[in-house]
Amino acid sequence: MPTPHYGQPRYRAIAEDLRRRIASGVIPSGSLLPAESALSAEFRASRGTIRQAIAVLRDERLVATEHGRGTYASPCRPEDGPGERSDVETRERQVAADPELAALFAVEVGAALVEQQNVTLTNGAVGAVVRIYRLPGAKQ
Repeated sequence: MPTPHYGQPRYRAIAEDLRRRIASGVIPSGSLLPAESALSAEFRASRGTIRQAIAVLRDERLVATEHGRGTYASPCRPEDGPGERSDVETRERQVAADPELAALFAVEVGAALVEQQNVTLTNGAVGAVVRIYRLPGAKQ
């Protein structure tokens, strides 16, 4: 981070930068944040500092961390105004791997995958749909 933010802990300045990226859509809802090592290099900060910044965002429900998978921008947007209500509906089903998914998971076309679909509803209207795929039996 080129300019220090005097009077504010470093992890809070990093969290604010990431918060702005999520709010502006630079990091889209449901997408994977850069790895801790990439963020460490970008902000020239230790991994511990990056983890503190991510913990702040997790407490604000802006991101969710899945063990072994990474940190995702949450599909539920906390900047919804006081009159707005967001809910996330989650559905799972088994699907056959298409050629693209088969290549990503290194399985044969048609192999079974679990599709998790998160639908964000804001005041009853669909705001976002996020689909996550995994191998059957893999931890979420």
